[in-house]
Amino acid sequence: MLFLKRLRAYLPRTKPAEAGQSAPSDPNLLASREAITRFLFVEDLPEPVDLCFVLGCPTPTNMDPAIALHARGFAPVIMVCGHGPAPQPVPEAVLFRDYAVARGVPESAILLETESTNTRENFVFSASIIEQRIGWDRIRRVAIVSKPYHARRALMTARRHWPAHLRLVMQPSQEPDDFLATTWWETEGGQAYVLRELSAIGTYAQKGDIGGF
Repeated sequence: MLFLKRLRAYLPRTKPAEAGQSAPSDPNLLASREAITRFLFVEDLPEPVDLCFVLGCPTPTNMDPAIALHARGFAPVIMVCGHGPAPQPVPEAVLFRDYAVARGVPESAILLETESTNTRENFVFSASIIEQRIGWDRIRRVAIVSKPYHARRALMTARRHWPAHLRLVMQPSQEPDDFLATTWWETEGGQAYVLRELSAIGTYAQKGDIGGF
């Protein structure tokens, strides 16, 4: 935690230069920022998959990459998972489904998991549903949709709790309000989310909940 506190104190100096000012030139500062970005922000080109898996969050625009894949014929089935971290009358997965249906995705193409409250549970709770409704032996490629800064933890958690034969294709959301790979260091909010992800990956590793490393 001391490392993260020191790093956060260092990051505000990485904001883009104002007009007429020179860009940051400290090679250590830039190298640290770039290393964090390369590690956390994982994205693949869209490709046909057997299943698109969407992690819940407070903003249903996380469904947009899944909707786009389905519209292109790349994702015949979408699974949305998540209740949300706190009790709420309507699970995030249900809100996401309604958002997708309103944008042309047939309800019959969407599977739901509505009990999970965190990333580990997203993958653990969904595994048995996928086996029952589709069968893991019929799945080779899965697209995973998450927030951009959350992609690495989602990928590593899938590697730990899902079958090893899968090809995982990362398709993070790209909404302007998301903290993106190109801009996350510009705001206190972006820095906070990114540094929490680094800490969370360490916590998951210590508990044995991530794989692929």
